Amino acid sequence: MDWLIWGGAVVSFIGLFGLVWCIAKVWRARSQNLTDDELRDVVRKMVPLNMGALLLSVLGLMAVILGIFLG
Repeated sequence: MDWLIWGGAVVSFIGLFGLVWCIAKVWRARSQNLTDDELRDVVRKMVPLNMGALLLSVLGLMAVILGIFLG
């Protein structure tokens, strides 16, 4: 079950990288002194990507836990 543990860890790190990228993108938009509507558009575009990255991270951690229990 080592492949499940290592595969889950890789998927989890990809999700974590996606979360950090979403945070950096919104932080950069906030520092550009955009109007409220422009900032809302940036955040609105980032919400699905943020949720997808969170899903990847959770699925990866679930795979790691499953691999530990089965191994």
